[in-house]
Amino acid sequence: MSGAGPDRALAAAREWHRAGRGVALATVIETWGSAPRRVGAHLAIRDDGLFEGSVSGGCVEGDVITEALDLIGRGGWKRLDYGVADAQAWEVGLACGGRISVLVQAVAEGVFSPALLDELAEARNAGRTLTLVTDLATGHTAIGAEGDFTNSYAPPLRLAIIGAVHIAQSLVPLAALLGYDATVIDPRGLFAAGPRFEGVAVDERWPDEALAEWRPNAASAVVALTHDPKLDDVALAAALRSDAFYIAALGSRKNHAGRLERLRGLGFDDAALGRIHGPAGLDIGASGPAEIALSVAAQMVAAWRRPVRRET
Repeated sequence: MSGAGPDRALAAAREWHRAGRGVALATVIETWGSAPRRVGAHLAIRDDGLFEGSVSGGCVEGDVITEALDLIGRGGWKRLDYGVADAQAWEVGLACGGRISVLVQAVAEGVFSPALLDELAEARNAGRTLTLVTDLATGHTAIGAEGDFTNSYAPPLRLAIIGAVHIAQSLVPLAALLGYDATVIDPRGLFAAGPRFEGVAVDERWPDEALAEWRPNAASAVVALTHDPKLDDVALAAALRSDAFYIAALGSRKNHAGRLERLRGLGFDDAALGRIHGPAGLDIGASGPAEIALSVAAQMVAAWRRPVRRET
């Protein structure tokens, strides 16, 4: 599973281990009823009791941490089962009608290898999905596709919007609802000024400079909306040099043909130029900024969900 909670827990576990501390990782491996956390949720525990993440929203954390501290010293693992039928469930506070099973593993070779934390961090940075499998008979976790317990870690989705225009005002909230972290890039000062993009990450550098730092990866989308070649072309060139899964540009078919010729002059071949969706968006007969934003968002989702998208 992915999400801010698991990401923070895994990042904390990696940081603590690299600092020489003992670490354990607790993972929700099964749930029934009204359990407060989904399968795949993580809780990282340091050898002094400091923790990050959650496996139950507070119901059983105290007991899980106690068990984890015991495991850290001997490098083992343990499965913990909690349910309302158990007296222990009431003792630890799980009286809300659900049951959960939690696997607690020391971050150690033969159990949950420290190298897996590095692999997860590298996959996240590259925009790749990584799947880990656990043998529940031995407590050993490894990279794989099948096992007693399988946990897939999807990378964070990101969207770079070139141009603080009206369509961007509609596309940003749509992207947020779809789980994308959106950034608007526009060096033209007044376009992003005032309340139009209040609360939105706005980068006022030129697109090539902004994208060089933003670093599009295989979980990134880049959409050019300005109609200005000085901005759109440099953004598209930067995107084409990356693994971005979705690259699109607004404009008529005639304008897009001219755009392709300019990019071809920069050395991009037909295969590379074929990655650009232009005109941007699915053909839904969109009229007005909100509908155009919807068509772009739908095409972006289709590009991410298609079977050929890159994974480990």
